[in-house]
Amino acid sequence: MTEPKRSEYVLGYQDNELQRLMYQSRFLGELTEDIFRKAGIGPGMRVLDVGCGVGDVSLLAATLVGPSGSVLGVDRSAEALAIARKRAISASLTNVSFAQSELDVLSLDLKFDALVGRLVLLYMKDPAACLRQWANHVLPGGIVVFHEMVMTAVRSFPPSPTNDDAVKRVVEVFRRAGNEVDMGMRLYQTFVTGGLPAPQMMLGGRVEGGPDALTYAYIAESVRSLMPMMEEFGVWTAREAEIDTLAIRIRDEVVAAGGVVIPPPMIGAWVRLPQ
Repeated sequence: MTEPKRSEYVLGYQDNELQRLMYQSRFLGELTEDIFRKAGIGPGMRVLDVGCGVGDVSLLAATLVGPSGSVLGVDRSAEALAIARKRAISASLTNVSFAQSELDVLSLDLKFDALVGRLVLLYMKDPAACLRQWANHVLPGGIVVFHEMVMTAVRSFPPSPTNDDAVKRVVEVFRRAGNEVDMGMRLYQTFVTGGLPAPQMMLGGRVEGGPDALTYAYIAESVRSLMPMMEEFGVWTAREAEIDTLAIRIRDEVVAAGGVVIPPPMIGAWVRLPQ
């Protein structure tokens, strides 16, 4: 078995993963928008989105700040950023731009009214140090808001063995890669350790059932993106996972039991910096 190693983005940058990120946005978009609104993201603000990926959070922020505001999305992946730029053009959003940089050494000659991020701190070697560095780009009185998941809180009821087994293996890969599987629960500590005031926090999540629920494909596509590392770590093989039918098998099992699935809940944390 391969020894665990640290990977900032364990899901990789294959084409199917970039598509999964857009699917994930449809899955989580309403939850993130609610947190951003509660945090105070609004018209006219200049926003920095760290770990923007294919641009979902940047595009959301761009709609919230409107034409009088602006958004800069930053990510390490050129492939993801190319997609983000095309999506911004397709959405006719001219108030959003993108830049490539390693996140843990991000340095910009710009100041922003707000710093945002979704599902990014869990990949950082030192989340508190990164947050401290990123917050230096925020003006006094500005907003810092992050949205992270609690992977170990996934549930199915009645228990769906196929879903629960897949989720267990997903969590195991993240752990072996050195990523924080319950980053949402660590947001308070991360903010305070990073030198920020104690944040306000809120838990939110979806509860899904029935044949048209999004969660079945969400879990299956996460497994697909993780499969190279699953095989490397000896957690699962493509043959064992039967990935092409995984979503269907989870769906049929849950529907047959009249059950529901709680995908990873999300915790939002936000703070306004001192003037």
